[in-house]
Parts: sequence; C-alpha cells; structure tokens
Amino acid sequence: MPVQFEVDVPLEELKAPEIGYAGYRGLNSHSEIFPKGYQTAPGRRALPCEIQVDHDVAIAVRDGCTLYADIYRPGPASSAPVPAIVCWSPFGKKFNGIDSLRLMTPWNLGIPDGTLSGLEKFEAPDPAEFVQHGYAIVNVDSRGAFDSEGVMAIMGTQEAEDGYDVIEWIAQQEWCSGSVGLAGNSHLAIIQWFIAALQPPSLKAIAPWEGCGDLYREQFARGGIYGGDLFDRLIVKYMLRGRNGMESFRQMYQQHPLACAWWNDKRPDMKKITIPTYITGTWTNTMHGMGAIRGWLEVQSKHKWLRWHPYQEWFDLWGNPEANKELLSFFDRYLKGIENGWEATPRVRMAVLKYGESSPLAGIVEPDFPLPRTVYRKAYLNADGRLLLDSPSSASGTVSYNSEEPSSMAKFTYTFPERTQLVGIPKAVLYMNCDEHDDMDVFLVLSKLSVSGELMFNLNIPWKGLPVSSIAEIPTDKRTEVILYQGPTGILRASHRAIDQSRSMHPNWPFHPHEREEKIPPGTVVRLEIGIWAMGVEYEAGESLQLRIAGHYQGISNFGTSDHIRNKGRHFVHVGGEYDSHLVLPFV
Repeated sequence: MPVQFEVDVPLEELKAPEIGYAGYRGLNSHSEIFPKGYQTAPGRRALPCEIQVDHDVAIAVRDGCTLYADIYRPGPASSAPVPAIVCWSPFGKKFNGIDSLRLMTPWNLGIPDGTLSGLEKFEAPDPAEFVQHGYAIVNVDSRGAFDSEGVMAIMGTQEAEDGYDVIEWIAQQEWCSGSVGLAGNSHLAIIQWFIAALQPPSLKAIAPWEGCGDLYREQFARGGIYGGDLFDRLIVKYMLRGRNGMESFRQMYQQHPLACAWWNDKRPDMKKITIPTYITGTWTNTMHGMGAIRGWLEVQSKHKWLRWHPYQEWFDLWGNPEANKELLSFFDRYLKGIENGWEATPRVRMAVLKYGESSPLAGIVEPDFPLPRTVYRKAYLNADGRLLLDSPSSASGTVSYNSEEPSSMAKFTYTFPERTQLVGIPKAVLYMNCDEHDDMDVFLVLSKLSVSGELMFNLNIPWKGLPVSSIAEIPTDKRTEVILYQGPTGILRASHRAIDQSRSMHPNWPFHPHEREEKIPPGTVVRLEIGIWAMGVEYEAGESLQLRIAGHYQGISNFGTSDHIRNKGRHFVHVGGEYDSHLVLPFV
C-alpha cells in the first residue's frame, strides 16, 4: 500500500504524456547502441565512447507499482560491471538539459552549443561525461510521472521508499558492481536527503547539489504563507505529465495551512545520513540554500564536503567543467574505491558576491561553516531610516508602510566605511503592529546599494559569452531570478511567530513549528524573530546594505499572489528606546 497519512491528501489531475513533449516517445522497452562519435542532433556533444541505452526498464517497488527508467551504460565491448549513478525526478527521463535551457533561461545561461549531448536528464549529469569513465547513469521517472504507475508523490516517505527499492534492484543487476550513488540538483538533490536517510545498503555516496531541506518552510509555505505559485504555474502546468494525478500542494495548503503529518513528512531527517556526501550551494538560489547548510550541519558522516559556488545551479552543473571533474573524482573514491587523494579536497569552500559587473570571489577555503571567525554584530533600526551598528538609539519612533501596496516599504540603510564582507546567516528582530488587522505577513530583503545609492543586482552566471556587458543592458523579459539576484530574503506570518529553539539549526535560523496560529489584537506590538537566508556579499567603501520591509515579496520573481497574503492597512515598525528592532549581521 502507498504511504498513508492521518489527513486526506487532495489530488490534482495532470496532463497525460504526449508524444514529442519533453522528449516523450511512448512506452517502448528496448535497447540500442550509440556508437562513439554519435550525435543526438546537430550542434550537440559527440559521444566520446560507445553507450548502450536500455529504454523504459520496468522496476517494481514494494507496493507493486512499476516505475520506468532509462539506463545509459558502457556498451558490449566493456563487459566489467560498473557503479550506477541514479538521477531521480518527475520531469521526464528524456526531457534534456538542452531543451530545458532553451525553455527556461535567458541566453542558455551562456552555455555554448556542443557542451551537452542531449542524453542528460533535466538537472542531471550528462551520460556522455560519466559513461566514458565507467559508470551507468540511471534516469528514473518517479512514481506517477509519465508511464510510471501510482499517484505522483513529491518527496517524503513515499518517494524515499521507492528510491530505496530502485537502488537495491539496480545493485542486483549483472551490469552493476553493487555500488550506487545519487546525483543531480534541485528535485534530484532534495530527494537524496530523503532516500539516504532510509540507509539503503547499496547506496554508497550522494551528491546533493542545491537541495532544499524542508518543503513547507523553504519552498511551499515559507513563513507560513503559500509560495507555490511558480510551481503551480510552471512545473505543474507545463512540465509534469502523468496518468494518475499528483498530491496537490496548493489544495493541501488550502485545507491544512498549518503543519500537519503530511507537511512534516516533507522534511527529511538529515541526521540519519551516514554515507559520504558532497553538497553544493549558492547564495543566488532563493529556494535551496538553507537545505544545503542544514545538510552540512546535520549529516552524520565524517566524509562530507561543502562547496559554495557563485553561480546559478544549472550553470554549475552543465557549464562548469571543473565541477564535473570533482563530481567524478568524488564518485571514483566512494563508488569505485579508488585511492585518488579525494580526501585532500578542502572540506569547505565558499564564494562571495560583489554585484554589478564585478566578478565574484570563488573557491575560498574555510575551516567550517558558519565561518568560525564570524563576528555577529547588531545593526539597530533608527527612525530616520539609518541602521546604527552596535549602538541602539535611545529615541523611540515608528516607521510605517502600506502593507497592501507592493511598492510601499520601510527602508533602513547602513553605509560601509571600508571594504567589508558579510558571510553567513543573518536575522531580523522586529517589533511591529497593525491597527487594522489581527495578523501581518512580513517580507524582508537585504539589498545592496551602489556608492551613488542605486539598487544593485548580481548576475548569477559569468559575463563571458553573453550578448550584454552590464546589468543595465539586460532586457526586461530576461530579468528573472534565474540570472539576477537582489539579496537574501526573510518571510514570516506574524501569527506563526512561535519558535522551537530545540529544533533551530542555528540561532539566526529559528525553527517555526507552524502548528498553531497566535492572532494579534489590532494595535498590539509584537516581537517577530525572522530568519533571513544566508548571504555572502562584499561591500566596497561607500556601498550600502539596505533592509527593506514590506507587505509583499520584494524579490525579482513573484513569491505569492494577493490571494495568499492577509495584509490590511499600515504596518508600523517600532524602533529605538524599549523596542530594539535590529538585524544580526555576520561580519568576517
């Protein structure tokens, strides 16, 4: 039986698979050999070796459902068993990186033609890179995706159990050496936390690159506010295909906006992961960063690495050749047992963004994260719009904004007198009230201002190969969060302000259980402790950090619509005197 919950799980229909859509060709179990030098289409990478492709391989899991996978492995000329790298997601095992870049990114992220073979699954390593080095790539259509049976379940125990069963099936195949790894980013990274926590015996190493760690708190209901609009509009409507529907995040939130057993099942127990783990993260992804950090802090393996890079996740996966070399070296060590010196790889490497046209700093070796040398300093909000470093004002006051007007916000600014780096996890402590309503949805962003006071953005990919050379030249229709980053955000519904300190992974990242609402009598001042996503930013002398507080998401892409936001009237931020509203900032 599928995994059951104490609440009824609402379902929504998916469009059926269509021939030609997302690479789908219909269910057709067969094998074929692609010779060395073969190109799946003009302009794509020629295969560096012979590859055998087993299409639509049926794999039965414990409740009787059949899942389908494509297996790319060395051809018949190479008869030795090989390790397998599993790439797990619902997006279509033949929906490739080339098509996804053209569909969803400006300028293909600057990744040139000929980089990818077209055999790579969306957000997965390219078989052309790994099969030549003696690996099999297994691209799985997860439960309910395309022809895989069952109702699509996104993350949680159901997907984890399916992954466990598939891994153990793969390990028993005659072509497999018995060692299996997991790789990929976003969905393909998040699922690794869940599967590895079940400890399948044949799973020897994982490489979660850009993996959210809590679907309620970090993706679909950040701060207690529904934030799945982009998922619903893009992923569900245009990318997912299946025959039996999927668990509905939107309907579940409508029926159960507080954390329940189903929502809590979408948070993996990373402390149960004990195998070698290679984690990557980036500041510029507005979803995955805190999951990567929690993975680093909680995974119980002495063989774990954290590489923080300065780019967009797909660029790092497909456009960064050094990243592929490292991934291969990691798997060589832990799937093949090759003594290749991998352990000498620095355990923690960080990146620092500069914004504008300046290139970021990357590959900074550190002893740990958060950086042990971090000095947490308080920047106090002042009524005149300044941030006062270390010294609160004795004079009290308020700053307000219209919570129903997207362009209205409270702004507080600190200008750096010298070059300064902030690297780590910030936090806001705010005293706020609303006279017209019993709740407040509060959205924060830490923006960077130029010496002349203009809002700055970071380009999430290298400038090389782009048709523009400045942020100002980027056309409006290309200004998406895929390539542009404004700064780290924090979100909280005030009635969800309760904190369970025992479950907080860091003092600046409070864990909100979201199990009850505590409404606020209109006019009552309430203390809000709001975790802000981690940051790594360098400021030159004269540049500024600006805290922006508003009733709507201030990022580049829309977080939620007015349908999900409860705000009414003006929000007042109390500063100075008895109300020490402040930021906690990680100076290094």
